[in-house]
Amino acid sequence: MKNRIVIAFHFILFSIPSYSQCAMCRAVLESSENEGLSEGINNGIMYLAFLPYVIVFFMIFFVYKKFKK
Repeated sequence: MKNRIVIAFHFILFSIPSYSQCAMCRAVLESSENEGLSEGINNGIMYLAFLPYVIVFFMIFFVYKKFKK
């Protein structure tokens, strides 16, 4: 179990950030010449995608700790 947690953290911390967008965001940002705007949109998408996983992880972690006692 401990090895799986270490491997999961390794993939999360050392992964190359992926820059993905929905089709509409991509079309709007490709027509725009402002690179700072597109980088901001990419970061916002990454934060919105990552936060639910963090919340679920902590919920599972605390439930696991509670039932282990």
